[in-house]
Amino acid sequence: MTNNTEQKRTMSGVVVSIGMNKTITVKVDAKKRHPKYKKFYRTSSKFHVHDEKETAVVGDMVRFVECRPLSKTKRWRLLEVVK
Repeated sequence: MTNNTEQKRTMSGVVVSIGMNKTITVKVDAKKRHPKYKKFYRTSSKFHVHDEKETAVVGDMVRFVECRPLSKTKRWRLLEVVK
């Protein structure tokens, strides 16, 4: 019996590239606080996201969710284009 109470991670970010087929590159910005000096600093990560219908364009804000590995670098699936 499988346990379906597991929550998938959901993130949102800005599309920075649509150069690949059915794949978009999304940049996620975060603000972190330094543990010693207590100063905030910005960090960002890029994720390859599967876009089956190729609806997103560069500059769109999108939400995406974790899924099974789809390729060597693709482990995320597009949920919606926010704006």
